[in-house]
Order: sequence, then C-alpha cells, then structure tokens
Amino acid sequence: MPDRPRLILILGDQLSPGISSLRHADPARDTVLMAEVAAEAGYADHHKQKLVLVFSAMRHFAEELRGAGWRVTYRRIDDPDAAPDLRAAAADALRETGAESVAVTEPGEWRLWDQMQDWPATLGVPVDLLADDRFIVSREEFETWASGRRNFIMEHFYRMVRRKTGLLMDGDQPAGDRWNFDAENRALAKPDLFLPQAPDATPDAVTEEVVALVRDRFAGHVGRLDQFRWHVTRAGAEAARDWFIANALPDFGRFQDAMLLGQPHLYHSLLSPYLNIGLLDPLDLCRRAEAEWRAGRAPLNSVEGFVRQIIGWREYVRGIYWREMPAYVDLNALDATADLPDLYWTGDTDMACLAEVVGQTLDIGHAHHIQRLMITGTFAMLMGVDPRQVHEWYLAVYVDAYEWVELPNTLGMSQYGDGGLMATKPYAASAAYVNRMSNYCGACRYDPKKRLGNGACPWNALYWDFVARHADRWRGNNRMLPILRNWERFDPDEQAAIRAAAAAFRAGLPAGGYSSSSGASDARPSGPTSGSA
Repeated sequence: MPDRPRLILILGDQLSPGISSLRHADPARDTVLMAEVAAEAGYADHHKQKLVLVFSAMRHFAEELRGAGWRVTYRRIDDPDAAPDLRAAAADALRETGAESVAVTEPGEWRLWDQMQDWPATLGVPVDLLADDRFIVSREEFETWASGRRNFIMEHFYRMVRRKTGLLMDGDQPAGDRWNFDAENRALAKPDLFLPQAPDATPDAVTEEVVALVRDRFAGHVGRLDQFRWHVTRAGAEAARDWFIANALPDFGRFQDAMLLGQPHLYHSLLSPYLNIGLLDPLDLCRRAEAEWRAGRAPLNSVEGFVRQIIGWREYVRGIYWREMPAYVDLNALDATADLPDLYWTGDTDMACLAEVVGQTLDIGHAHHIQRLMITGTFAMLMGVDPRQVHEWYLAVYVDAYEWVELPNTLGMSQYGDGGLMATKPYAASAAYVNRMSNYCGACRYDPKKRLGNGACPWNALYWDFVARHADRWRGNNRMLPILRNWERFDPDEQAAIRAAAAAFRAGLPAGGYSSSSGASDARPSGPTSGSA
C-alpha cells in the first residue's frame, strides 16, 4: 500500500534513525508511533535505571525524529488514557491518524514477535514486520551456518563474520596471523588511582522528569536511582564511545577478565546499553576500534577482544536465540531445581565476591562479563539453581538486558542449561579462579585455599559437589573428564565430607525471590518474599 498513510511503530530498543521501518516510510505521508506501555515496563521487574534509560532515550529520540521532519505520536506511560500494551497503543493511533496499515521492524524478543502474529486480525489492517538489518548476520544466514551442526561453537561463527565484514583481516588471513588473542587477555589488574574514570552523564530536565516518574510509579522494582549515570541521547552515547576508544580501549583486552573491589568498570566500555537500544551502530563501533589498531593507538589483543564481543558473541547469541526459541527458555539439562538464593536480590552475604558483584548490580544495573559469568553465574550453577530463575534475575537487574542477548548467555553459556549446545563444558570454577582473577578474597572471611573446616570457602565444596553430582555426564565430556578423575582420587572420607559441607551450605542459605509489590522505594530489596524471582 505505497500511497496510503501508514503507522510506523518504533519500539524502545529501536532508537536508530536508519532502522528498516523508517527507511521504508515517507515523512510526508506516514506517522511514527512511540509508546511507553505498562506491559513492556512490567513483564520483568526491570531495574529502575533501565526504565529511566529507555523512557528518557525514547523521549529524546522522538524529538530527534521531529527535528528530522517526521510526524510523531508519542504516548507516555503516565498519560490519563495510556494504552496498556503496544497493540492497544497501535489501535488507538490507527483510529486517530486514519493510517491504513502498520509497519514495524521485527522486535528483538520472541514473546513480542509472537504477539504480533495476531495483530493483522485484531487490528484489522495489514501489519508489515520488517527484518532488523542493524545486525550483521540475518536470522536466515545464521540458520544456514547452523544447519547440520551438532553444537554451535562461537569461534567458528566468529571467523565467518570476520571474513564477511573484513574486520581485522589482512586479505584472507586474520590480522596478526591469529583469530583470537584470549591468552593475552587474562591479566590481573591492581588498584590504581589512575584507572580511567568515564565522565558521568548529567541528567537533563527530561531525564529528571523520568527519574521522578520511575521512582514513584515503579517504586517496588529492583535497583537504586541515586547513581543514574547513563547517556540518553545519540550525542551522549557517541561521546561515551569516543571516550572509551581514546582512554580505555588500549588496556581493555589485557584486563578484560580482571575484577577489583570498588572498581565496577575497570577498562570496560559500558557501551552495551547504547548498542542494545539503537543509539550506537555495532559495525561502525568495530570499525572505529579497528582504526585505532591500524593507527598504532591500541594493541591488537585489545581491539580483537573488543570486536569479538560485538560481532562474535553479540551476533552469535542472537542467532542461537531465534533459532531455538520458544523451547530454549525451558531447557534444564542439569535438572537444576533449587530456588535462587535471596542474596541475589539483597546483596546480603559474607562472601565478598558475591556481595561486591550483586551489590554493584543492584546499585548501578551493570556488571562486566566476567563478573556475570564467573561470579553470579557460576555460583548459581554450583548451587543447582533452576536456570529459568537465573535467567529471570539477569533479565530484571541489568540495564543492557534484553531476552535475545541475555537468555542464551545466561541459560546456555552460564548455566549449561542447554547441555552443551553453546559451550563445550560448563563454566564451573572453584575459589581458586576467583582468587586468581580478583582481589575479592583478600576482603573475605573465607579462605579460598581451604576445602573443609573452619573458614573454608563454600565455593570449593560446592565446586567438587557439582563435579560429583553430575559424574555420569562428565564421563562423556573430554574437557570435564580430567576434573572428574581428580575428584575420584580424593579419599572417600574427604569426598563424603565435601558433599556434606556443600549440602549444609545450600540448606543454610535463604532462598526466595523478589516481588515488585514489596520492594523498597529506592534501595536494595530488604528480604525474601514467597515464590521465585
């Protein structure tokens, strides 16, 4: 219907002026609809800072579109006649504008895509779902790559994308004659007054208004608002990008796995929230990083590690998500059934590593990838927590969390819930790993070198109990078999003592969940509630 007015729906994570729905629209004929709706704000107990980021960024993007000549209908969640969900918002806008069809770039999350399949019937107009070509690898291209494979090794996918984009390639060979520089990227950082400190964003009047809205309307949601630092405009996101490239990228690779008390960011970029809502373009970001290496301003190991996170992991997990949903969310290969410990919602624990990472997460809605994978993720897996509960926690507490990127990283990579579809072995570790890659253990009452006895770190008993609990599975896994063999060399009495210690620790750890109806107004939740997260 090229000559008839259309409604162009822009979702809260589609804040890109070049997005496919806008490229196929006409500013002189069509109307853009953007809507803050309760269904999207409340399908998870989203961190307060995520809600502020998305709502404020949406409002700023609406003004950006108006400045570019678009007619924009914007619905705020606090409007007296606010629609409860996106379908209702579209129905209202169709009546008001007289538009005869709807166009929308396909949503990133399966649940919303599934809902939209019924929209033509319920709205009574054609609904055109357009491909989201902000990603480098289309869903169809990923399916072609994955077809016939027993498991999906990210490294193989990553090499395909490197060849496709030409990033960090010298002809048909990888720059530096290596695809991966991970071995150079595991240095332990030390406390240093000269660690780069990215400048905080200063909230403008729009953001301050949204902060007040979220503080009032979403008081029960997890997280704090007194440290809101995120950029909410394209210009702000680009400034954050440029600061990272100039100040932190050169040392990003070397220290990307390190963890320090009181240093939540180290050399990490903090750009994922802007990538995931559309304020930054992933391929452009990678090309800028590559240019720093080619100009001699950043080493190859740092640039390759950064690029791999974006065109490797980010693209890869999206492909996994769309290929495996909707069944993927219910996978539980290790038959883990424990409830998520309450400490994930409170940060109340005397284990310094968890107190640090969970506390940081609740305060600012962010933790870097090793903190997520090897602290909160590994601990939950060793505890035998139901992977769906772990997924729901990650989806709720992180500012950059959207199900398409969060679910495979959590359920598949972190919890081994898909049984090895993504990872060739579980990311299990004892306290030795935490002690090696952080300074957390020095501030803890537990001894990372002790398996049993007074002051023994619970990680150790939990780790070996995890190995023993799934021994039959590890006999068929070449990467886990040596670890199992080590366990089998332990004295039987020590094995029994370790398993008893693990069971006692699990039994003594309060479990529960967080309910948005019982949270504090602007603080960490103070205690468990009934049910699960």
